[in-house]
Amino acid sequence: MSANVNNSLSIEYQTEQSRLNILGFWIFLGAEIILFSTLFATFGVLKGSTMGGPSPKELFEINGVMAETLILLTSSFTCGLAVYEMHRKNKKGLLAWFGVTLLLGASFVGLEVTEFIKYVHEGATLQTNAFYSAFFTLLGTHGMHVSLGIGWGIMVMLQIAKRGIDSVTARKTFIIGLYWHFLDVIWIFIFTFVYLGRMV
Repeated sequence: MSANVNNSLSIEYQTEQSRLNILGFWIFLGAEIILFSTLFATFGVLKGSTMGGPSPKELFEINGVMAETLILLTSSFTCGLAVYEMHRKNKKGLLAWFGVTLLLGASFVGLEVTEFIKYVHEGATLQTNAFYSAFFTLLGTHGMHVSLGIGWGIMVMLQIAKRGIDSVTARKTFIIGLYWHFLDVIWIFIFTFVYLGRMV
């Protein structure tokens, strides 16, 4: 009976270990929500402390931020396609879409680093005022998470290329998919409350 139940589950849920690992990762994401909530709360408290340095309204450029947003949201879509191909047990499709996802993630990080360098040249650094301190801490933490996700994703891709799609690699793909979508949701909040809130 239990074998029949397991066979009816998606491949990433077919073993007890996989189900426990996925549950554990949901708990980890709960801790991440607390971390980013704290950073957003800090930013909310300090967003008016802009004495000294260029004003955010002068510094932020909607075109660059929109490009970053579109790239990251597109990467979420391609990540979903990768998981879809995993469920179809299409190894080539999974690796292709996952590779595109990581390339888009790397493009996002590259644009963000370029943006930060521009801000520093314009006189906006961690030490400029409380606003930029909170700004760089929040966005830097998110960017670091994306960078870690790229490294993690490369390792998962290497395992898939070597082992194919089984319950272990499917679980790892599903978990990193959750992580990637989570980072996209965080970016939507950053785009809305950090950038748009300072451009209008």
